[in-house]
Amino acid sequence: MSDSANPGTDGAGGDAADGDGGPAQVSSPDYHSENHTAAQTCGWTANALRGEGKCYKNIFYGIESHRCIQMTPVVKCNERCVFCWRDHQGHAYEMDEVEWDDPEAVVDASIELQKKLLSGFGGNDEVPREVFDEAMEPRHVAISLDGEPTLYPYLPELIEAFHDRDVTTFLVSNGTRPEVLAECDPTQLYVSVDAPERHTFDQVVKAVEDDAWERLLETMAVLADKDETRTVLRTTLVKGENMHHPDWYAGFYQQADPDFIELKAYMHVGHSQGRLDRSSMPDHEEVVEFAEAVGEHMPEFPELKAVPASRVALLSRTSDTWVPKLKKDSEFWERDPVTGD
Repeated sequence: MSDSANPGTDGAGGDAADGDGGPAQVSSPDYHSENHTAAQTCGWTANALRGEGKCYKNIFYGIESHRCIQMTPVVKCNERCVFCWRDHQGHAYEMDEVEWDDPEAVVDASIELQKKLLSGFGGNDEVPREVFDEAMEPRHVAISLDGEPTLYPYLPELIEAFHDRDVTTFLVSNGTRPEVLAECDPTQLYVSVDAPERHTFDQVVKAVEDDAWERLLETMAVLADKDETRTVLRTTLVKGENMHHPDWYAGFYQQADPDFIELKAYMHVGHSQGRLDRSSMPDHEEVVEFAEAVGEHMPEFPELKAVPASRVALLSRTSDTWVPKLKKDSEFWERDPVTGD
């Protein structure tokens, strides 16, 4: 589950991953892998380096886009979402043959892959040297690029390993492994809710496992029990597919007692173009209108924020949505290896 609306970003260049066990389903030259760890240059990372804007996660939560790694510890997935930009042929779900790296090796690979991906920006006249130096010391990781992260057997330990390096973690999951998510305490935990009921779920998500819907329901209870971890429910809105019954979505969301709800437009990119028509992509106004309709049934979420460039709306309990440690006067930034004291 990628956060990037533009999988084919430009930037540092590099060789495409090959077919020897790597994520060959992605043809972007900015997609690199090491064993089962993969990273890709997010379009907003490239934009931020050139001073051309930052990801909505900066506006909503305080993430510095040029210092954020977009990666995954596993490229396999147990869902076949119609809106996914990836080639489902590359998401073979057989796991027995995988030789899993330990969490420290995955962290090392993620950081090294990010530096390799961004190395070309060091000679770009549009990128200030101090910004490039900061990018070479990542402070955030979005565990969201590809596949389903909870299929990696050491995910809780991986999150702790990133935290030990003073790197914040944004984990994105499809919610099919509630027992794993119960043990995970990232900086912020996203779970995808792409349907308000079973029929739409089957049509849009096309899960490999028969009990995926029931497991997603279990995950809502897991999220409701999270006290320290910030939780987000995220819905990718596809016109003609799942943009209906905002009251049902509200009822589903409330089971998880989340901190935030993100509603984001499907983007007609990558392999999804072979499954959906361009008319399936809602415009920003339609996203906001649907978010407002959901909010009418959730008075505990009075705040609505929106970022038109990303076609995303956020429902929140409070106007202060930044991760506390990412505020500029925090100890997190005082400890920064580039700009800190």
